[in-house]
Amino acid sequence: MQLTLIDWGIIVVYFALIAAVGCLCMGRAGRSLEEFFVSGRSLPWWISGTSMIATSFAADTPLAVVSLTAKNGLAGNWFWWAFALGGMFTVFVFAKLWRRSEVITDVELISIRYSGKPARGLRYLRALYVALIVNPIIVGWVVGAMLTVLDQTVLATSEGVANQSASQAWWIVAAMLLFVGLYSTLSGMWGVALTDLVQFCIAMSGCIWLAVVAVDHVGGPAQLQQKVIENFGASGEQAFAFLPDFTGDNAWMPLHIFLIMLGIQWWATWYPGAEPGGGGYVVQRMASSKNERHAVLATLWYQIGHYCIRPWPWLMVAFAALAMYPELRSLPDPGVGFPMVMRDLCPPGLRGLMLVAFFAAFMSTISTQMNWGASYLVRDFIQPLIAPQADERQLTRYSRIVSVLVLVVGSGVAWLMKQRGMSVDDAWKMLAALGAGSGAVYMLRWFWWRINASSEIVAMFASLAYYLFFTSSWFSHQFIGQDKWITTSLRDEEIMTIVALCTMVTWLVATLVTRPERHETLVAFYRKIHPSRMGWRPIAQLAPDVVPDSDLGLRVFGAFLASGIVYSTLPGIGYLIFGKTLAAIVCFFIAGLCAVGVSSVIGRMFPWVAPVQSPNLTDAND
Repeated sequence: MQLTLIDWGIIVVYFALIAAVGCLCMGRAGRSLEEFFVSGRSLPWWISGTSMIATSFAADTPLAVVSLTAKNGLAGNWFWWAFALGGMFTVFVFAKLWRRSEVITDVELISIRYSGKPARGLRYLRALYVALIVNPIIVGWVVGAMLTVLDQTVLATSEGVANQSASQAWWIVAAMLLFVGLYSTLSGMWGVALTDLVQFCIAMSGCIWLAVVAVDHVGGPAQLQQKVIENFGASGEQAFAFLPDFTGDNAWMPLHIFLIMLGIQWWATWYPGAEPGGGGYVVQRMASSKNERHAVLATLWYQIGHYCIRPWPWLMVAFAALAMYPELRSLPDPGVGFPMVMRDLCPPGLRGLMLVAFFAAFMSTISTQMNWGASYLVRDFIQPLIAPQADERQLTRYSRIVSVLVLVVGSGVAWLMKQRGMSVDDAWKMLAALGAGSGAVYMLRWFWWRINASSEIVAMFASLAYYLFFTSSWFSHQFIGQDKWITTSLRDEEIMTIVALCTMVTWLVATLVTRPERHETLVAFYRKIHPSRMGWRPIAQLAPDVVPDSDLGLRVFGAFLASGIVYSTLPGIGYLIFGKTLAAIVCFFIAGLCAVGVSSVIGRMFPWVAPVQSPNLTDAND
């Protein structure tokens, strides 16, 4: 894919714009730890929410969506669509609690909820685990996806074959990592959030334009459907089905797998960006919001944008790739279909814009991973353990140094993952299974006083141990003398369920056989968060003056209504694109009803209070 002068101009303007935004935010970032990591808790909902969307839109996500669609059709995306219900629970049930806690990181909640040596050990361990294991894995697959895009586009040969020399792609990615490292370490969360806003608009514009060009190239939506069905094989009709065929001869997803995704995965599995009850960069953005209402609205906007607005441009490119490349489904990583469409169809101007779109998606995620990973190491490890007397300026200096460390570690993991040939969707599934079973404890700790630090410690180690036991040849061979025990005949979703159930039983037993947290700690938490009284009755009796939240049922109802918006809008847009007008109207009507209900729920959660007017002195004197 040859770049023209206009393409190079678009790329130069993009980098200049991002550099300018980063420079504007340099002064604020150095004032304090709160300014550096949570923007001084002053972001409006539309900036913090868009920042979440941009962060979760990485260089890997379009490729993963193409891969899932190529393998199993439209319904293959239920792997990540199933997390929508959990996301809406984060919006309505947990967002206001997180903002109320006034933490900088989600790990910091441990020091508020628990006490003693187990709590301190858990906080240090969790910070190191997320910052130096989970975070680098995310950076690794994002870098790997960016390398794939470069290999299949600007570095491909004139015959359209990917360049076999990886050094050029690595040098380009290294230059981008250096650029991201400079502006994110200097400008902090304000710089990250504002550049995310710019990058999201650019990335979505490019993807929508590419989708239009791709569909037009194939001959329009109707011709696109016909060619995809021809290339999809015996189950061609399933390529466009929103729900998989559970009973057909070629059914790829049994009913129980779909039920696992929809009914278990969202609450049982800890996964970055879709943590049960919220976590990671989602909590960081909620903590950056102005108040509880802005935190709720920001997270709601994130869920709507993430599930309803972004997917269809990627899906249309995925279908175009299936129509254009009959061999795509047989490739080791079908996700390469996205950059192949870019390479073969982009006219001058769109080439530069699409590269900028991927640069933007890549850089927005990397900047968040740096800032987010550094927040754990500084706030939850260095500050409490190594430098408890450090002032704000010193902590900010540590934050910038540690941000570079996070970037270096992530780059190393990226190299290892690329060497092993791990695809993006494989990495997604591995991380989801690795955190299986721990999600429930992160939700229940807000609503059940009996959860203690041991519950979380056991959940962390149990999920890892069970995952290795069921999937690692070496691990299972050491214990039972054979390889991979029961996993040879099970799907990833079934393994996740087994790991989740075993983990939950283990941490529940650990909770009941260990001592509860001290009453002083629990009362302090109850006073600060004032959760629903339902699971806190023994503690509520010790603090009768606290008025707990009494709208939990309303908020749960709001979560289901908001999920209805997602699960009716998603197919509605598809029906509209492919000319099924009546079905689209029905879906949008349902989405509208759900939206009215959601608006009512939010209005009751945050009732409008009219400002108190000064008394009319004239009337009083009369």
